[in-house]
Amino acid sequence: VQLQACGGGLVQAGSSLRLSCAASGQTLSNYVVGWFLQAPGKEREFIAAINRNGGRSYSTPSVAGRFTIARDNAKNIISLQMNSLKLEDTAVYYCAAREGFRVGLERATEYSTWGQGTQVTVSS
Repeated sequence: VQLQACGGGLVQAGSSLRLSCAASGQTLSNYVVGWFLQAPGKEREFIAAINRNGGRSYSTPSVAGRFTIARDNAKNIISLQMNSLKLEDTAVYYCAAREGFRVGLERATEYSTWGQGTQVTVSS
């Protein structure tokens, strides 16, 4: 499967942004999907994942209640709705896919397929 992320941009703190990740090559329903972010000078950080049928998701405490991960397997799309954006959310955001079934606190090394990343910049 190949992934293409989009939707990043420059926004003010407190506003919202919706990222999308389109999959091609294989059906998305075969994969667990996650979102990661990487701030300048820092390691890639897991923020949210969703299981194959979209019935279960997990978000880290840093984004829980503000970010929502969702998927539409019929359209082969994953989304990340980001609300109440903060300055510290500024990063490159990546979608990624892996085999498996359960979701929880994920590690980047578990993911075999990555999108190209989309920049999100939050200004004051």
